[in-house]
Amino acid sequence: MSEAALQALAEPHRREILRLVRDQPRSVTEIAARFAITQQAVSQHLKVLKDAGLVAVRPEGQRRLYVVRPEGLAVLRDYLAEFWPESLRRLKEAAETGDDS
Repeated sequence: MSEAALQALAEPHRREILRLVRDQPRSVTEIAARFAITQQAVSQHLKVLKDAGLVAVRPEGQRRLYVVRPEGLAVLRDYLAEFWPESLRRLKEAAETGDDS
């Protein structure tokens, strides 16, 4: 589990940036337009997310597009699932059998 990923997600702007690039690749300019912070601050947040393995950069012409790395999120999901495996198993069984108790 990446300590860097957890630390990256501790900051609210980074969580929101991750949500934005989850649905489609976006440039720094597109992301910065959604926040009341500077483009430089957004770039710094993106660097932290990239270093944590949560986003990737894809060049497209003159622009650099940022997109979620599913592998980075999978590591987080697997780590968090360790905290409640029995509850998840029961939920899975209930969903599969249609049991709502």
